[in-house]
Amino acid sequence: MDKIKFLTDLNIQEIIAFIVEDKKIEYDEALDLFYKSETFKKLTDEQTGLYRESAAYVYYLFNSESRTGTFPVEQ
Repeated sequence: MDKIKFLTDLNIQEIIAFIVEDKKIEYDEALDLFYKSETFKKLTDEQTGLYRESAAYVYYLFNSESRTGTFPVEQ
């Protein structure tokens, strides 16, 4: 497994756990929410470099996107 995929997968696991805990929803619902987000698209796009950031930071971006409907920063 390459380093970028490994880091991305680790972030996704942690972010999903944050969503489940904070929103009090089921794992499958959290996956669906995150996978449909612009944050997920940015995280999985190697060009953005977002995969290098902490899961907590990416989760912050996801929460901001969830509240406003738009991705908060241009990467």
